[in-house]
This record gives sequence, structure tokens and C-alpha cells, in this order.
Amino acid sequence: MLQGKKFIKVLSAVTVCTMFTAGFTTQAASSMPEAFTIDTVDKGENTEAIGRIPALEMKDTKKAATDAKTAYDAEQRRIKEEQERIAAEAQRAAEEAQRAAEEAQRAAEEEAAISAAAEASAMPVAAGDQELLASIIFCEAGNQPYDGQVAVGAVIMNRVRSGVYPNSVAEVIYQSGQFGPAMTGWLDSVLASGGYTDTAMQAAADAIAGANPIGDCLYFGNGDWGIQIGDHFFH
Repeated sequence: MLQGKKFIKVLSAVTVCTMFTAGFTTQAASSMPEAFTIDTVDKGENTEAIGRIPALEMKDTKKAATDAKTAYDAEQRRIKEEQERIAAEAQRAAEEAQRAAEEAQRAAEEEAAISAAAEASAMPVAAGDQELLASIIFCEAGNQPYDGQVAVGAVIMNRVRSGVYPNSVAEVIYQSGQFGPAMTGWLDSVLASGGYTDTAMQAAADAIAGANPIGDCLYFGNGDWGIQIGDHFFH
């Protein structure tokens, strides 16, 4: 009897569910069925609940995750490229700085070498030697171009350094039989009156400092061989 009652109750429940479902058949058929994807299963003491996520929502979630991953990877590439660019620029700047430092050092060494050569070629002179040299330059080449005037002074300085001639400006200039103005007295007259020009004075200063357009020449005159500057030939 009890089992019969239970059967009747189950049958009644099935009938109600069937009628309930039939009542909504038309409405359900009017739209596409919504698919579900099982996400989690929660089990209680006497119950079991299944959580479901709609398939479309799952698809959107996966797409969002994929897009986020793509954006992240792109950002990481951008950061890496930017870091590489900065590193390359820093490397180029370091190389340029090194080249500039090397060029500056080379220029300084060249300048030092030139200065050393000029100092080596410059001769210590006694007081009044520049005026004396300017006077002989004026007498011998006062009407010549500036390089020709420096060249006459350079001949005298070459003789001072040579070891063959006297080792002072005055002794070279006044050496017997060497310079006509020194023998005639014209040189002394110019020196006493300060009759030399500013150009001759500057040429004397340059020759004493080592300026030399004629190499190791020890002679000059109106001949026809040697290095010609103006009317003079240096040899």
C-alpha cells in the first residue's frame, strides 16, 4: 500500500513536469537553445550543485584572455626593442666619445710635437740680437717679400746652429767677409738709428722662433740656383 502511494506521487510529478514543459514548447522553440559549459561541481552533505557558464560567455572570456596575452606580448616586444634601441644609442655615443677623445689626444700630441720642434729650433739669443737681426734683414732684404726677409734671418740662424760658423747671432753677422752691410757700416747705422722696419723686426722674431722657409741653407745671393724667394736664391 505504501509502495503504491509512492508510485502515484512519482507519476503525478512526472505528469506535472510534462505538462509544464509542454506549456512552454512554443516559446522555447522560438529561440535557439542556449548551450552551457560545466565550470564547477560543488558537493554538499546531501546535495550536488553544478555551476554552468554559457558557451558564448566562455568564448568571449577566452577571446579576452587571448587578446590580453597578445597585448602583453606586444608590450614586452616593444619594451625589449626600446631597451635595445637605448643600448645601441648608448654604444654609439660611447664610440663617438672615444673617437673624439682619441682625436683630441692626437691633436694635442701633434701640437705638442710642433711646439717641441719649435722650441728645439729656437735658439737662445742675447739682448739686442733681435734688433741686430732685424737690421741685417732690412739691409739685405728690406725690399723683398716677407718670406724672403724671414729666409735671410733663417740663413743666419742656420749658421749659428751649424757648428761650422760662430755660435752667436752677432758673431755670425759680423764675421769677416760675410755680409756687405756689416763691412760698410750701413748695418751699424741702421741699428743705431732704429731704421729697420716693423716687418723686418717681425721677420727677425719669427726666424729666432724657428720659422724657416729654406731648410738648412747657409747662403743666399743673386745667383741662379737654389731655392728662389723674391730676388734671392738660397742654397
